[in-house]
Amino acid sequence: MISDRPDGLVLGDDDAVVKAHGPDTDSQALATRLRIAAHPLLRGILLAPLPAPQPPLDGRVVTAWPRGRTVDPEDPDAAPWTAAGRLLARLHRTPAAALNASIPPMRGPAKVARALHRLRSADAPGADAVLQAAATLPAWARGEAAAPPTGILCHGDLHLGQLVRHPRPDGPWLLIDVDDLGLGDPAWDLARPAACYATGLLIPEDWDALLSAYRDAGGPVAGPPGTLWPDAVDLPARALTVQLAALGLARAAAARREPDDIERDLLAACVRIAEIPAGPGEWDTP
Repeated sequence: MISDRPDGLVLGDDDAVVKAHGPDTDSQALATRLRIAAHPLLRGILLAPLPAPQPPLDGRVVTAWPRGRTVDPEDPDAAPWTAAGRLLARLHRTPAAALNASIPPMRGPAKVARALHRLRSADAPGADAVLQAAATLPAWARGEAAAPPTGILCHGDLHLGQLVRHPRPDGPWLLIDVDDLGLGDPAWDLARPAACYATGLLIPEDWDALLSAYRDAGGPVAGPPGTLWPDAVDLPARALTVQLAALGLARAAAARREPDDIERDLLAACVRIAEIPAGPGEWDTP
């Protein structure tokens, strides 16, 4: 199997997956992230890398991982939202100081910056609305300034594609992909599903399952019981909506096609964000 993804090249066989990371990868920061993934404190939370060193591939840093069983996209009812919430809470409660590492910042905001750069380089209808929404975000959420300091370990790019069962086929769910792992705002790890919930792309029951499991496991930014839209998640969800809309419109423009239904929903959410730039609960309904 071979898969070309925006952040790297992935190859695999029955037992292992080998990833050639993006050409702009900071090898030292990645090495730190790999050590964290292999740390005993993260056992049962993050999939640990295989220890064998890998030669570079086309100048790219390469890592190797045990193969797990991924989420089945054809079976949405079996999506592990509860497991994802528990894993996130455990990750966020991991004492970062005990990892004995100079942990880099979480790279979530950097991905917003990259998406906006891609949009600005594309001749994409609707781009102005996305850029106007982006302008309502603080500079750090656009990846244009340092984020507020925090000592909380975050995944940085949480979605269902970042979970696998290991060992296969029925081992526990684990988080994968440490490219964006680092210290940051823990609400960012809830931001992508929150953005999907706010734009109608994720049903309320699934969002509630994720948030409730996160809260019950001691997640620090879940809000009180019964809260479906914690104050802390509003800003990161806006940022992820901007990121996803920017990528969607740029891809549509590159393919010379009209935006699809999902891309139009994200664009409509950006229009609401630009019109109502402050206050949770105001823009988060289609």
